[in-house]
Amino acid sequence: MKDRPLALNLDIDVLRGQLGGWSDDPVDAGLNARRLALVMARSHLTAGLDVVVPQFLGKVDFVLELEALALETGTLFVEVMLQLDRGQAAEAFRNRSERPTEQTHIDAAALVRSSASRDPLGDAYDAAQRVLASRPNTLIVPVTPGDIDTTFAALRQAVAPN
Repeated sequence: MKDRPLALNLDIDVLRGQLGGWSDDPVDAGLNARRLALVMARSHLTAGLDVVVPQFLGKVDFVLELEALALETGTLFVEVMLQLDRGQAAEAFRNRSERPTEQTHIDAAALVRSSASRDPLGDAYDAAQRVLASRPNTLIVPVTPGDIDTTFAALRQAVAPN
């Protein structure tokens, strides 16, 4: 973004994909990617730069680690949930899986296919809603399906200082 020079888009799924053999143990690879992300975020934040961590979370642990890091480094922590209803979220995932534009889309689809759950997308959605319910200060931004510009405008408005 032009108004946030050198802001770091710290995508955990990209980091995980850079770990050799990650798909043999995706849980451990994910934990290691998060550990690396915290180190990278700390470095960037202490340099006075912004960090954005786009992550679909079904457990609150990593949110708490990021929040603690922001407190430790004296930086503002803003937590946002881009919200779709359950059916829209599943449809969006299916569409992205059918027409992936990034390796992370391919990886996510493979993880869902390998899940032992009868409804892995529904389970993930429900887990994210439980995290959201436990975090009352989370900003909720409705997603306009198929309209990135409108969704991004809503995101910018939600995080804009009052």
